[in-house]
Amino acid sequence: VQLQASGGGLVQAGGSLRLSCAASGRTFSRYGMGWFRQAPGKEREFVAAISWSGGRTYYGDSVKGRFTISRDNAKNTVYLQMNSLKPEDTAVYYCAADAYGLTRDREMYYDYWGQGTLVTVSS
Repeated sequence: VQLQASGGGLVQAGGSLRLSCAASGRTFSRYGMGWFRQAPGKEREFVAAISWSGGRTYYGDSVKGRFTISRDNAKNTVYLQMNSLKPEDTAVYYCAADAYGLTRDREMYYDYWGQGTLVTVSS
């Protein structure tokens, strides 16, 4: 599976962005998908995950209630809707695929990674 993240950019605090992650391959619908982020000088952090069917989602505490993960298996795409953005959300955002189809929050469980898209939130 090859993953291509897009949708990053510069936004003011309180604004919104929607990230997309397009996947190649016919087996996309079998994979659990996750979003992680890495801010400058910090370790990569779990953001959100969604199960293969889309029926289960899981969020990191720092984004709960503000971000929403979703997927469209017909389009081989997973989304991250980010609302009420804060300067501390500034990071490179990565999408990743979990071959077990689950919603997991640790990098070690993900088999494929996209290249990242930069989100900058100004105060």
